[in-house]
Amino acid sequence: MAGLFVTFEGVEGCGKTTQAELLRENLEREGHTVVFTREPGGTDVGERIRDVLLDTRLAGMDPLAELFLYLASRAQHVRELIRPALTGGAIVICDRFADASLAYQGAGRQIGDLKVRHLNGIATYGLVPDYTLLLDVPAEVGLERTLNRVGGEARQDRIEKEKLDFHARVRTGYLLLAEKEPGRIAVLDGTRNKDELAREILNRVRRVLEERKARG
Repeated sequence: MAGLFVTFEGVEGCGKTTQAELLRENLEREGHTVVFTREPGGTDVGERIRDVLLDTRLAGMDPLAELFLYLASRAQHVRELIRPALTGGAIVICDRFADASLAYQGAGRQIGDLKVRHLNGIATYGLVPDYTLLLDVPAEVGLERTLNRVGGEARQDRIEKEKLDFHARVRTGYLLLAEKEPGRIAVLDGTRNKDELAREILNRVRRVLEERKARG
């Protein structure tokens, strides 16, 4: 059986990385083979690109240049790691994927949905997540969490340092995506208790696995 591709999305500080790691731990405890990865990154090429994208010294990066860097990382990621893992039957959990470009560059940078969708289709070789968990928090709440996590503005990365209106557009972009694809994207309240949220996420992914098994 082909593997299952699960992605986590949301604004900065929404808790997605924590929940993605908890899901991996819970699924591995149940005996599943799980590959955990992230974007940008996931491969040697992708991690080098990540360093460029998050470098605060590059604050003047052109929005299209930023988008193409994310897409380059994604293309390498799909070919080198994600597609082979899925072919091998693993559950792949990815901290951000193509939806992030639609929200951050399409909506946040105002490049536009159609352009980003077209380019995403090329970079992903047509790969779409089977299930996406969107952890929703108000942009200001997420930024406050980020500040607390990293220890102040001086330690924020290039994206985290963007103004609140940018992050608000990103959140709106994510919620519009969820409206368009309610069968794939589940919106969950990222302000809920961490353990309670982790249990719901595990149960949701279990159901997806059961449905896939039933379909054969």
